[in-house]
Amino acid sequence: MPKLFYCDHHEIPLPDGHKFPIEKYRRVREILGREGTFEFEPAPFAEIEDIKRVHDSQYVDSFLVGALSPAAYRRIGFPASEGLIKRTLASVGGTLAATRLALQDGWGGNLAGGTHHAFRAEGSGFCVFNDIAVAILWARLNAVIERSAVIDLDVHQGDGTAEIFKDDASVLTLSLHGKSNFPFRKQQSSIDVALEDKTGDEEYLRQLQAVLPQIAKHGPEIVFYQAGVDGLASDTLGKLALTLEGLKKRDRMVFEFAADMNVPFVIVQGGGYSKPSELTAQAHANVYSEAALFFARQNVAV
Repeated sequence: MPKLFYCDHHEIPLPDGHKFPIEKYRRVREILGREGTFEFEPAPFAEIEDIKRVHDSQYVDSFLVGALSPAAYRRIGFPASEGLIKRTLASVGGTLAATRLALQDGWGGNLAGGTHHAFRAEGSGFCVFNDIAVAILWARLNAVIERSAVIDLDVHQGDGTAEIFKDDASVLTLSLHGKSNFPFRKQQSSIDVALEDKTGDEEYLRQLQAVLPQIAKHGPEIVFYQAGVDGLASDTLGKLALTLEGLKKRDRMVFEFAADMNVPFVIVQGGGYSKPSELTAQAHANVYSEAALFFARQNVAV
């Protein structure tokens, strides 16, 4: 039975009317729990030394004692709280745990993470630490992984990840995102595909299929998949016009690519802001359900 890591038991106190759908994490796990396909394990806290391989030491230390400036918390989008600290450490820890599982069993998943707007010395867009970047440097040190790739299909550009690895040729960053969407000051990924508003399934899948061979040429030894579902037509922050079936086809395309590459594969959750939030939760759950079915058929040990 495949294992997924979660951190929804660490609650972040948010004011009424806050736009971040914190409840989606619990709902995703509930949906998957009813399917009976997965074993769930609370995500461990990430080690601080692993986080500091990526992030500025002073920024990390200040966050861990709730001492960032008011402007820094506004940029992150969350108020300071003990819950935010625990949730952030568990979110990164879940991706590290999923990476260890992928190295062992072929693939691993974190029911959180994908915090791709976090830069070296500041957070942004509901992201404090960049879990994928932390996991890449952890794998480089502990698993002798030299070449990595990030497939970021969240509707918002993975600007933090792009900036962190801009001078690191061993890490290929792909971002397929909304051209006119946040962040409005884009960074330079290894590969950027900027989509027009209202892009639908057919064009989206055509663009994705066209770009995946460029990742193969990079020769990654591990692939991280930021599987945000905010491209849904129902998403309040997305501006694209994808359907649930279109997202399933997207995911299967990525899974087939990973299987062809025959390298460890890590799935992190990413964004989703549909109303009602049940639509987002179902879309996120579909990613992991489809992965379990696909990799079971591929005879990947889980």
